[in-house]
Amino acid sequence: MGVSAITIIRMDGLPLKFNDRADAGRQLGDRLAAMDLDKPLVFALPRGGVPVAAEVARRLHAPLDLILVRKIGAPGNPELALGAIVGNSHTQVVVNDNVKRLSGVNDAYLARAQADQMVELERRKSKYLGDRARLDPSGRCAVVVDDGLATGATMKAALIALGRNGAARIVVALPVAPRKALAGLAEHADDIVCLHPADEFFGVGGFYRDFHQLSDEETIALLDQCLTERE
Repeated sequence: MGVSAITIIRMDGLPLKFNDRADAGRQLGDRLAAMDLDKPLVFALPRGGVPVAAEVARRLHAPLDLILVRKIGAPGNPELALGAIVGNSHTQVVVNDNVKRLSGVNDAYLARAQADQMVELERRKSKYLGDRARLDPSGRCAVVVDDGLATGATMKAALIALGRNGAARIVVALPVAPRKALAGLAEHADDIVCLHPADEFFGVGGFYRDFHQLSDEETIALLDQCLTERE
């Protein structure tokens, strides 16, 4: 895939900070609504992406689902993404072949690491989604939302999985991200919409007045509210 546009909507004189994630979601939703997307599905990366995506889903009159991603860290450097397990309509493993080769990881290590992360992914799936039916992106426009990104590793894994699952169009929607990280997503998305692509970036939280750590209870309540609104 190649990105058709990286949209920049920062205007001189406008405040750089969002009030909170809901504020960011409303602004992002307005921008996405102007794109006239065809029957979109909205996928949130939890937990922080859920309040943003909830507002996007409301603005687009679209259903909301989660795309759960658990990073597999390289041995001795857990922050370096060796790969990821992605759980949406089908659970998939995405491996960074370059990191695997350079770190000398064998298949036994990868299998153990996958098993460990799968336990947490299944726990979150059960806690957040219960027996809810999952959205199938096949042949649809998938809008993938987070509250921001730093390196983009988990977002990239999510996009790869959606592409494998047959999404017809993939739109990345973010309030804020480093400009260099956005470029790294280009081959996996059709469109990237970012309200504040930042050349100087010191963490996602610096762009929000309220950036509290979302609890499981808040996450579940937002999902329940969106489900009720769609019924």
